[in-house]
Amino acid sequence: MDLSWLAEPQTWIGFATLIILEVVLGIDNLVFVAILANKVKPSMRDKARITGLTLAVLMRLVMLGFMAHIITLTQPLFTVGGLSVSGKDLIMLVGGLFLLYKATTELHERIEGHNQFAIADTNKKHAGFWGVVVQILILDAVFSIDAVITAVAMVEHIVVAMGAVVVAMTLMIMASKPLTAFVDKHPTVVMLCLGFLLMIGFSLIAEAFHFEIPKGYLYAAIGFSILIEAFNQISQRNARKNAYTSSSWRKRTAENVLGMMGIRESILAQTGEQAEDGSHFAENEKSMIRSVLMLAERPILGVMIPRRDIERLDISQSKEEQSHQLQNTPYSRLLVVGKAGVDDPLGYINKKDLLAQILEGHELNIQEALKQPLILPDSTTALKAIELFRNSSADYALVVDEFGAILGMVTMKDLMETIAGEFPEEFEREEEPALQANADESLTVDGALEYVELAPQLGLPLPEEDSDFHTIAGLIMEELQSIPNEGEYIDFHGWRFEVIEKESQKIERVKITRLPPEE
Repeated sequence: MDLSWLAEPQTWIGFATLIILEVVLGIDNLVFVAILANKVKPSMRDKARITGLTLAVLMRLVMLGFMAHIITLTQPLFTVGGLSVSGKDLIMLVGGLFLLYKATTELHERIEGHNQFAIADTNKKHAGFWGVVVQILILDAVFSIDAVITAVAMVEHIVVAMGAVVVAMTLMIMASKPLTAFVDKHPTVVMLCLGFLLMIGFSLIAEAFHFEIPKGYLYAAIGFSILIEAFNQISQRNARKNAYTSSSWRKRTAENVLGMMGIRESILAQTGEQAEDGSHFAENEKSMIRSVLMLAERPILGVMIPRRDIERLDISQSKEEQSHQLQNTPYSRLLVVGKAGVDDPLGYINKKDLLAQILEGHELNIQEALKQPLILPDSTTALKAIELFRNSSADYALVVDEFGAILGMVTMKDLMETIAGEFPEEFEREEEPALQANADESLTVDGALEYVELAPQLGLPLPEEDSDFHTIAGLIMEELQSIPNEGEYIDFHGWRFEVIEKESQKIERVKITRLPPEE
């Protein structure tokens, strides 16, 4: 066998040139492979991507092996209305229709906003593994026709073309992982690529009907769009950088710690390994860590029970009325007031102390069971309140403003719930949950829900240190600069907050819906 052609310079020049061309022609294919791979479960994405591309390599080699037959696909098979139709035309038509269908369905899914809520991620439906692999093969078949024909046209020996295809596809497989990660983190890039997919699909259909669209026009449009998207990504990165540097040291520390946890999680997921305890970091664990790190900046006003909701015992009433109140209240601690009301409290009582009096055979004596609450200024943080509780024998505190007016009350249970979430009592379990996911992918929340608890789930910015609101109801009033009525709403960072239930001047329930991109 004569192998002298291997020593010829033009062979290796053609080999190197063909590798470059194959990589360039395969870039668009690679982007769409990244989009398809993200449809399967995270633990299977790498396997789906590598399996699909590896099978695509074999498919291209088979196509090269039968190149003599594939070249004849350009010969007319039949004529329709004076238009000669070849095998290549049919492939272009079917491939273009497939790309249009795929891009349209993907765009529809993203524009409709399916699975937008972080709290619903556990219910997200993923595509089947082999279904995605087959789609990758079909996509590669569509994109590889020109690449295969180019390979045969450039070199005389099919072995050189096969070697160039193998090297180019190997480079693409190596580059697909970081590209997949990039596409997964930047949703706007996915939308841009789907737009390219539509454009390429239309061009394939036009080419099938012998309407030649100069490739330079397509490449110029794609290049210009990529340039604009690059500017957009730089702008977003600078905005995040500025927001990061302008935030407090404690916020940056929390973000860094959670970021490191996220990196560890991604590594474990990619390698298929298990954490030491057999599980990865759960969202509630991350939430608890974030809450602990932010305790020193969590205002007591967002933690306390508002003044109007304080359970109280009025000793100016009759003994029967006092006994009725003690029997019917579900709370273990009550604020004791007289004729002056909550503005001049006498102290607070624990119902267990009254029970001890009864068990000892004594007459019920409210005055004897009275305890003095801890007094917290409204500027106190959650962390400072915990320290003050630790140094005091009281387990009940009143929050007052600079004039001494009572704004609300707080207990150690309330402070612990800022770290670990709600600990609902039996009577509270019968009430509507503070945060509820609806069938239409909206959320219904309490107006009193702390904004900092909801912000991470919806991707909302954290409030400034000197912010005038602490709850969802406070956010709405801050934006409207008034007390809203039922049906009124605000649009805030891509979400609509609508008041759906109100009692007197208090906002009870709020419906939160993601706004469509065009709004």
